[in-house]
Amino acid sequence: MHLMDNKKETVMPSEEVLQETAELFRVFGDVTRIKILLLLLKSELCVCDIAGALGMQQSAISHQLRVLKQSRLVKYRREGKTVFYSLADSHVTTMLAQGVEHVTE
Repeated sequence: MHLMDNKKETVMPSEEVLQETAELFRVFGDVTRIKILLLLLKSELCVCDIAGALGMQQSAISHQLRVLKQSRLVKYRREGKTVFYSLADSHVTTMLAQGVEHVTE
């Protein structure tokens, strides 16, 4: 969906799309989740690697990853008993990069 029509006027998305967008930005409103996403920018990681990098308990990381999965910001793949997480798509990379750029200008 494009937010601008041919006359350069804002096209208001549906109420459902607005609610989902607000929820997406709420998910970005947590420092731990931002840290996890930034780690996943570099490479695919398992919970234990993320927990070690952030100095947190695996259970706390698992909780945050669950929120990120539900928001379709991360995806996972299973290799034996280990689950590896990565960013869901290039949109997540773009949102992170633009967010960091915006606050550091």
